[in-house]
Parts: sequence; structure tokens; C-alpha cells
Amino acid sequence: MGDNKRKRGRKPKSPANDTTTTMDFQYNNQTTSTTSSAAVNDVVSVPTSETSDLGGTQASRRSRGRPRKGEEQVEKEKQRSRHVEQNGEGAHSMAVVAVPSLTVPKWENVVRVVPSMDAVVKVFCVHTEPNFSLPWQRKRQYSSSSSGFIIGGRRVLTNAHSVEHHTQVKLKKRGSDTKYLATVLAIGTECDIAMLSVSDDEFWEGVSPLEFGDLPALQDAVTVVGYPIGGDTISVTSGVVSRMEILSYAHGSTELLGLQIDAAINSGNSGGPAFNDKGNCVGIAFQSLKHEDVENIGYVIPTTVITHFIKDYERNGAYTGFPILGVEWQKMENPDLRSSIGMGPDQKGVRIRRIEPTAPESNVLKPSDVILSFDGVDIANDGTVPFRHGERIGFSYLVSQKYTGDSALVKVLRNKKILEFNIRLATHKRLIPAHIKGKPPPYYIIAGFVFSAVSVPYLRSEFAGLFQYGKEYEFDAPVKLLDKHLHAMAQSIDEQVVVVSQVLVADINIGYEDIVNTQILKFNGKPVRNLKTLANMVESCKDEYLKFELEYDQIVVLQTKTAREATLDILATHCIPSAMSDDLKK
Repeated sequence: MGDNKRKRGRKPKSPANDTTTTMDFQYNNQTTSTTSSAAVNDVVSVPTSETSDLGGTQASRRSRGRPRKGEEQVEKEKQRSRHVEQNGEGAHSMAVVAVPSLTVPKWENVVRVVPSMDAVVKVFCVHTEPNFSLPWQRKRQYSSSSSGFIIGGRRVLTNAHSVEHHTQVKLKKRGSDTKYLATVLAIGTECDIAMLSVSDDEFWEGVSPLEFGDLPALQDAVTVVGYPIGGDTISVTSGVVSRMEILSYAHGSTELLGLQIDAAINSGNSGGPAFNDKGNCVGIAFQSLKHEDVENIGYVIPTTVITHFIKDYERNGAYTGFPILGVEWQKMENPDLRSSIGMGPDQKGVRIRRIEPTAPESNVLKPSDVILSFDGVDIANDGTVPFRHGERIGFSYLVSQKYTGDSALVKVLRNKKILEFNIRLATHKRLIPAHIKGKPPPYYIIAGFVFSAVSVPYLRSEFAGLFQYGKEYEFDAPVKLLDKHLHAMAQSIDEQVVVVSQVLVADINIGYEDIVNTQILKFNGKPVRNLKTLANMVESCKDEYLKFELEYDQIVVLQTKTAREATLDILATHCIPSAMSDDLKK
């Protein structure tokens, strides 16, 4: 009988052993507690052993203004008291009274679940992007907000795209109403990481920098913290690591190691840290997969990439980038292909298809060489190397762990002979660069012809404008420029793809108005290597005519003297300050 009665009143858990959350603790303050036979009297006594269960609640005397109970009610309480004395502890649990909580848990105990969250900051940035259609101007400024976090050395990390083309950057700490001006120390376009700092000492008070943890394993729990859209306070989403592989970094147009998680990453989460269950930072949220067939697929920059960025900055005083081997390779999974090259049954590797002419050791490696190993690590026929227990990853991961100027031992198979070379690594020189690194786009104008150097941001800008043609898009898109972007290699360090971006209509260029996004190949019979070379050749030309040879066998011919005179009028008409960008004047 005593057991049946004990079930009616659930005893609240002791805070010392309670594993529930703080919000459960608040609810438990309203639970009931057993009393002794003194419940029939005016004073309610609570056993000392149960005081902590009630959040420090103490016994209190009934207020004097309370009306006295009737004789019938008093008789019932006396009978209940005698029943408790006769039946012992079992009946003791039946005497239940509600004891209100007199203390409220401190707010810090409720909200500070992870103390390292104090190192997460909100990033406010004002951007002023370049105008590739009118390269002598900039677009209208706009504001954005993202996330970041404090690391050692009075520095803050965030995403590169969060502060791209920045005019002003401010940081705000959690729980603060003050925004502090920040300075951008370095921007890593390939890895989508930026480093900031704040000169105001007040910003660094009371905040401990985050510590980096080891690379997580699959199914490890991760927590993404940041300031996404939908509110001004900090947001926490949790998930697990679902995949780890070489990912395509959308901002840098590069491929580096990345973590795929199933936690939600929304706009504004960019630059926020991802924590493991120990409270250490294991990555930076930077992009998510948006598709109608997928849900909650986010990507995190792992600590290996982050530490590479930080050490690169500390070693060189600036960001120098991730090096490459400078080759394009082919899988060797086909047995006939392997035997034709002379590979033995126990040999594995990848075949070199092409070599970057601008690579430091382009004269050492040759096409059709089979790369067997990189720095002593054997490469499989599919181009992967052992990564961790039960995992494999692309061998470009080994290259990305090096720094610009480092050397690596490469073993190759050439004409059935094994050779070893000590290869020096350098950054990638793209024919069409992925970024203009915050600089204004270069341009040169003569007789209304606007010449520009092609970059990936330039192509994105031009393609966005071409969508207005609807179904005619495929006829207007610069297909050859896209082909050069995807497949062409720079033959020299200073080589650029120079195009006529548009023609500012004037009397002198009648008949040429429709030329747009067309590459120029030669000027007066001489090859055009880059935009600066073209500007110098035109400005110093003493021939009677200016002859531009374009792709698709188009030719533009202008009289030299008339073209120069018309240029001044065209600049004044369109309020253009100069015929060339500042970088071409140097």
C-alpha cells in the first residue's frame, strides 16, 4: 500500500544529479514536495535534504491576513495527520503541499549553454562592387550581415565573400549594442576565408578566443553558431558530419577539402564557427546546397584549410594562396591503357594529360608521364590516396597541404622507367582569373571601343545581362570565352584575354555598334598579349590606321588621328574621367 501511494507524488530530481536542461530546472521549481505531520499546523516545514530540489526554497509562515479554516476542515486535517503517524513513511508521501519557488535561477545559467559562443561575433559590411559594364564606375553600395569568431592574436575569422569589395566593416559582440570598426588583414579567395582585426581595446575585453579541434569523423556531432536571417540574436543549429571529400568552393572556383553536414546553414550563417561536442571549433560554415531534391545539406571549411590560411599569413605577412602541381591528369583504371604505357600489375598511378606552361617545373614533367606517388604516398589508378581509416581522398589534398614555394618529391613512370623529381610548387596562374582581388577592373577606350580583360566576375556580370534575351541567349553568349575559361591555359605569366566589351556609339564607329564580348587577337599585325600591351601599342602607334583583328575573322579599321580626336569627345559625352584605368598608367 505504501508503494502505491508513493507513485502519486513524483519526487523532483536533485540539481546535483539532474541531467536535464536548465529549462527543465525552471519547471521543476513548480513541482511539489512531501511534508511531515506538521502540515496540519500553520507552519509548513520542509526536510533539509529536499531543499536543493526546490531551488533553495525555505519554509515560510502563513500570512496573518489569511482567513482561518472551518472546524470541519480542521477535523479532516487532524484525521490525515493521525493516519500518517499510524502508517509511517508510506503515508508520509500523501501529505503533499505546493511550495512556491522563492528564488529565480540566474539568467547566465539559462542562456550560457556553451561559453565559447561569446567569441562569435556579427559582421556588418558595406560593399561597393565594380561595374564591369561601365568599368570606370562602381555599383550602388549595399549592406550585408554575416558571422565571424575570435581567434588568438586579436584576430577574427569570417568568410571572404562576407567582406568582398568592402568599403566598411564593423563587428558586434554577442550581447553588446556597440559596433566596432574592423580592418581587413587578409582575404583568401580560394579558401573563402578572411582575417579581420579591431584596434579598439574594449572589443577584446572579456572574450576568450576559440580553440581549434581535430578534424571530425563521420557521424560526429557538430553545432553551427551564427547570425542567420530571421532575427538579430545568435542562432544554433546542430547536426552530424555526413561526408568528407574534396569539394568545389563556389566563391574561389577551387577544389579543397570540405565537410558536408546536415545542419541548416542559411544566409547570414556564413563565417560562423562549427563546434564539436567539446566546444572546440572544427570549421567555418560557408555554403549550402540549394536544390529542390535536397534538404539541409550544408558545407563547412575544415580546420586543415583554416590552419593553412592562418600559417600562410603568419609566414609571409600576406595571403599567398594554395599551390598546385600544374598538371591535368587522367585515370588509369582501364587495364589495356595501363599495359600500353608499360605499367606493371603492381603499379598504380594517373597519367598526365597536359602541363601548365606557367608551372615552375613545366620542363621537368612531360605528357604521358604516370605519377606513381606524391611525397612518398602512393596514388591509386582513380587518383585517390589513403586518408583515414576506411577512407580515401583525391591526391590533390596532399598538394593543398603544401605552401607556395615548397618542394615535393614526385615519382613518375616514363618509358617503363621510374624517375624521381623534386618539384617546386606554385600558385595557379589562370588564363581567366577567378577574382580581381578587390581591384577595379582594368579598361582602355579608343574611339568608343571599350577594351577589357576577361575574368570570372566579368563573365558572370555579362551573362547576367544576357539573360534578358530569353530564348536568344545561346546565340549571344560568348561561347569561345567560356571555352577558354574551362580549358585554355596561360602561355605566360602576364597573358590575358582582351575583349571589346562594348562600343560607345559615335560617328566614327558607324557599322561597328554590334561588336560585343569579342576577343581581340592582333593589333596592326602584332599579337595582343594583355590589355596593357594593347594600350601601349595604340598610344604609341604612328601608322595612318589602327587595325584591330578580332576573332571570327572580324576587322576594325580606324584612322589614327581621327580616332584620338573622337575619343576625347566620347569621354566627355559619357562623363568618363580617363581613357584608361589607373593600373595601365603605371
